[in-house]
Amino acid sequence: MATTKITRNFQVSIPKAIRDQLHLEEGDLLEVAERDGQIVMIPKRLIDADQAWFWTPERQKGEREADEDIKAGRLSGPFKTIDELKKHLGA
Repeated sequence: MATTKITRNFQVSIPKAIRDQLHLEEGDLLEVAERDGQIVMIPKRLIDADQAWFWTPERQKGEREADEDIKAGRLSGPFKTIDELKKHLGA
């Protein structure tokens, strides 16, 4: 655990070890909340509206399942031609 101090304008510095561990950079956003008498800071990332679909719980579940399939070797291809792919798919 590290100690930091509140400076003028109520600013605090996040210790380097924590910044490095969480890959925080100048300009990053943090959600700040009070929980049970403690100050909690949670790193936040902005997501472009046209990318929001990727971060839905349903899509992330599918991504995790796909990662598991890849790790287990449940893959097909690569295919050299579209005809080869169609044949594999039975189309």
